[in-house]
Amino acid sequence: MARAAFAGRTDELLGLVLVLGGLLTGLSVYLGKAGIVGRLIDSGAGWTIGTTKVGLPVAMVAVGLAMFRERIEFDEMTRRLPVGAFMALFSVTGLLHLGRGRPGISDGADGLGAGGGLLGLAVGGGLDAAIDTIGAVLILIGTGLVGLAVITRVSASQAARGVVVVARRVGRALLAGLVPLGRALRNWVQNLLSAPGSDDPQVVVHHESPAPQPVPEAASEPVSAAEPDGHAPEPEPVTKKRRHRTEVAAGSGEQLTIELGAAVDGSTWRLPPLSILSRSETHDIDAKAIEERGYRLQEALSAHGVETRLIDMTVGPTVTRYALQLGDGVKVARVTSLNKDIAYALAAADVRILAPIPGQQAIGIEVPNEEREVVALGDILSSTAAAKAQHPLEAGIGRDIDGKPVLLNLSTMPHLLIAGATGAGKSSCINSLVTSVLMRSSPEQVRLILIDPKRVEMGQYEGVPHLLTAPVTDPKKAANSLHWAVREMERRYGLLSDCGFRDIAGYNAAHDRGELQAPLGVTDDDGEPMAYQRLPFILIVVDELSDLMMVAARDVEDSICRLAQMARAVGIHLVVATQRPSVNVITGVIKANIPARLAFEVSSLADSRVILDQPGAERLVGNGDMLLLGPSSNTPQRIQGAWVNESEVRQVVSAWTRQVDDILTAGDDDSPVTAEVPVLDSPTGSITDDSHRSPTGGSGDDDDLFEQARELVVSSQLGSTSMLQRKLRVGFARAGRLMDQLEEAGVVGPSTGSKAREVLLASEDLENLNEQGL
Repeated sequence: MARAAFAGRTDELLGLVLVLGGLLTGLSVYLGKAGIVGRLIDSGAGWTIGTTKVGLPVAMVAVGLAMFRERIEFDEMTRRLPVGAFMALFSVTGLLHLGRGRPGISDGADGLGAGGGLLGLAVGGGLDAAIDTIGAVLILIGTGLVGLAVITRVSASQAARGVVVVARRVGRALLAGLVPLGRALRNWVQNLLSAPGSDDPQVVVHHESPAPQPVPEAASEPVSAAEPDGHAPEPEPVTKKRRHRTEVAAGSGEQLTIELGAAVDGSTWRLPPLSILSRSETHDIDAKAIEERGYRLQEALSAHGVETRLIDMTVGPTVTRYALQLGDGVKVARVTSLNKDIAYALAAADVRILAPIPGQQAIGIEVPNEEREVVALGDILSSTAAAKAQHPLEAGIGRDIDGKPVLLNLSTMPHLLIAGATGAGKSSCINSLVTSVLMRSSPEQVRLILIDPKRVEMGQYEGVPHLLTAPVTDPKKAANSLHWAVREMERRYGLLSDCGFRDIAGYNAAHDRGELQAPLGVTDDDGEPMAYQRLPFILIVVDELSDLMMVAARDVEDSICRLAQMARAVGIHLVVATQRPSVNVITGVIKANIPARLAFEVSSLADSRVILDQPGAERLVGNGDMLLLGPSSNTPQRIQGAWVNESEVRQVVSAWTRQVDDILTAGDDDSPVTAEVPVLDSPTGSITDDSHRSPTGGSGDDDDLFEQARELVVSSQLGSTSMLQRKLRVGFARAGRLMDQLEEAGVVGPSTGSKAREVLLASEDLENLNEQGL
């Protein structure tokens, strides 16, 4: 009957007995309050296993509770638990026997109880007598570890990793406690060794003094003939917590033009004075807050298992770069994956990791400043770097992470792609570029073609003598302007070929030395001996290419592609801006020939890869924060773009238009306004007219083919592309372009599919056009 009552519950009954026995043993061993039975248990355990008896109650309770588990789990435990427990018991008792002076039976219950008991005497004493003490200890330790592995089912490698993890956590806890103490000790030592009021060498705030401003001899003299007569004001002292900018007085005079050479020393153009442009205000730098942020950064990396050492802190206009050296064995990839964690620890919107810093054995972490600094274009153009820059296409764009002015030589780019999200600062950057060119160069040096499909950005520059045509807003006229630039490129290549020069720099240098002489007997249209003219640089700025491609994709793409491939040597350079230079906007051929990129803030990593072919732009903070990827660099440079407001632009434009009015009023026939392409007399007529008209000063094979195609189509009254292919012996693409030009000129009607186009002119109409020179 009892067997039936406990059927299926034997394990639970035995477990309950073990739990109760463990509690009774605990009362006997720990408290000595179990009466006669307790004293007998305590004495017997001491004789048998010695000091190990203190763990017997815990083991009995643990085994008893384990017997309440499921049957399958308990059966698995019963196969390994006894073996592991006995191995561990043999190890502990044997080590206790050897460590407590090897007590024997003659020492009685007290002696054996203080050691390993009779079991320890048998195991430890036997091994000591057989293989000496050291061998016995090694065997006993090994036996104990094996027993623990059997009980816990933990392998030796897992146990070793666990020991390493525990040791690392203990070391990290100790380090966290020692870091504040070490920091306080370091500061105390530095205060003792440093002079009062000296700068902290770790917080680097670069200072750029303005360049000396020349004082003209007379306000009416040409700038190119003026000599500098003045000295730079003494810069204010730089302290640890303040970035100083020396203000330039409003009446500081006009800047000197870039040297043009002996051939144009008599130029009447004067550059606008730098006093037109405003300067940025003084910006306070809290060095202590920057240091504390650097230490928080170091502690945040340490919390993620990345040991670093902070070696430098550089404060820029927008971000502060912390330079850290990695500990031994720490991989750079571990740091680059912690962007979000670092931003969270520093309470920053986002951080950019530069791993490693070019030229340094350190990684850079750029953290946005709590208070950003406005960079004015006047600061850049009045700097020493701008004074040393001699090329007319060197334009100021902003300050780098070190606070140094950055000037971009557009002739060495040789073309520039600007891209970024709406409102990130693309248009402001273009305004800074154009204004820099107007401030630093005359119309004899640089000419401009401004294409603005948005109609609102470039209109403010209308009237400056640098423009080859009024700012172009119509997409069709923009395509014609680009076609004109292609033909001008071809004309210049022909001129360089005739004169034996490889590029525009050699040609202009020979012109300035007076070495270019036309062959005898060659005259111009007025019968005068022909003279070679100096070639100015031509800068073509397209503010929103994507809108242009949506309206006139085929016309624009061919021209930009040819200019990007070939125009550098003849001094024609492109600045193309768009929001996202995807394949349908910037083709692979165009993108490959525009190696210089300016990336502003974008919303995703994919957009950054489209612009820079690498990540980084998605971590910018907007408002002019940009990455410049030069044509010969794989590492982008972070720059805070320069700002120029509308009133300053209007003053610069007004300074040039007043000179144009004065020249027109004076009626000087030799005025530089009458350059190789008319500027003031209906400028749009020479550049933005229909593409079949030849440009001023040159013609090409396309013009001859157009005339032949027009005569063929009108005489045959057949507007067929295949007919043009056969008669003119040209390819299909060129024949198609000729047919499109005929349509634009009103010779044929629109395409009607596979049928020939309708011819709109009769032979008499063509004769009338030829008589009129059209």
